[in-house]
Amino acid sequence: MFLRAISFVFACVIALHTAPGESVAQDGPLRIEITEGVIEPLPFALPAFLPENAAATQLAADISNVIAADLEGTGLFRQIPAQAHIGSVTSFDAPIAYADWKAINAQALITGAVSVDGSGRATVKFRLYDVFSGRELGEGLRLGGATNSWRRLAHKVADQVYSRITGEGGYFDSRVVFVAESGPKNAREKRLAVMDYDGANVQYLTDSSSIVLAPRFSPTGDRVLYTSYATGQPEIYVMRVGNVRQQALTDGEGAMTFAPRFGPDGETVVYSRTTGGNTDIFAKRIGGAPVQLTNTPSIETAPSYSPDGKQIVFESDRSGTQQLYIMSAAGGEARRISFGPGRYGTPVWSPRGDLIAFTKQNQGRFHIGVMRTDGSEERLLTASFLDEGPTWAPNGRVIMFTRESAGAGGQPALYTVDVSGRNLRRLPTPSAASDPAWSPLLP
Repeated sequence: MFLRAISFVFACVIALHTAPGESVAQDGPLRIEITEGVIEPLPFALPAFLPENAAATQLAADISNVIAADLEGTGLFRQIPAQAHIGSVTSFDAPIAYADWKAINAQALITGAVSVDGSGRATVKFRLYDVFSGRELGEGLRLGGATNSWRRLAHKVADQVYSRITGEGGYFDSRVVFVAESGPKNAREKRLAVMDYDGANVQYLTDSSSIVLAPRFSPTGDRVLYTSYATGQPEIYVMRVGNVRQQALTDGEGAMTFAPRFGPDGETVVYSRTTGGNTDIFAKRIGGAPVQLTNTPSIETAPSYSPDGKQIVFESDRSGTQQLYIMSAAGGEARRISFGPGRYGTPVWSPRGDLIAFTKQNQGRFHIGVMRTDGSEERLLTASFLDEGPTWAPNGRVIMFTRESAGAGGQPALYTVDVSGRNLRRLPTPSAASDPAWSPLLP
């Protein structure tokens, strides 16, 4: 089944302490089962991290809570409540009483400590244990940073735990840029905003004086491409997130430009341009001249590079209906990859290179789906009045998208779902939100 193919890592026993080439017994520790798409979450214990001085008391509790929320939010882990704990952790370096944690069926144990020095710098230490084998997974880790970056420290710990248990890259220490919306449905005000992957720490990058659309992070996460109507027609801008400094990217092209996306090199941008009623795909290096990649009497838009930069997937109505195509990054002949019923759009290549996510409209319903890069093994992950605009988590295992409710008072919101179609979750945002784009892992 396709579900098992794309979720292979969770369908097997995972034990990172196993030596290379050594077989892993099917009844081994840290096992996450998938049975026809149902995963039994792995139970873990996370005693509150220990404050090593008085200044770290609240910080230790807050960091513990964020780590637990990150892991549980994946749907792959289940925290054992503190009131069920038999054992306790009184010192970061104390021996682990594995029998106490086995008794409550904890398969993983996470311990940690937090300290704050006189300059306001926090240090977080943690260890991860495989309870049933009675062994530590990997080496203990020490992280440091300013106290106001404590959430990032927590996300980094959670990424380490997630990676050591699943073998996959983490995605918690990342950000999302999106369009924050307010006002009535027929007169929405829109501005760019950025937040942590879980909805915390929202910051606004633009005001609502002009409509903004389709923000996209650079491969290094320091810049954002977006479409703005500041001049009265859509044009592409690039902004440095750190200093909120922006510049027009397609100013002077004398045409409507939109749907931009960075190439893997971070210096090339692919986008759509409408001239004389015809829309084609162009590419340009920042500061360079545009190069036309398609030339057909149809609408070609929503381009997305493959991770190696050699191919581009895009949507086109050249066949009479909105479908997905792949061509060389240099342009030329394109091959169609979508053949199911309905219309396909907004394709985006997985950072792993194995899948393409898309929006599908069929029989009055919208879906977020994935398919192989040759168009095979299509799988629809969601169904709603309006689901659109997928974006991939840095590890290629979770997709975020916009869902809008029906009716005159309908509002867009951001949701996530994993590539098996499980664990649909709404992200908390201060207002209506749309057009998310996930950053890479932060440095």
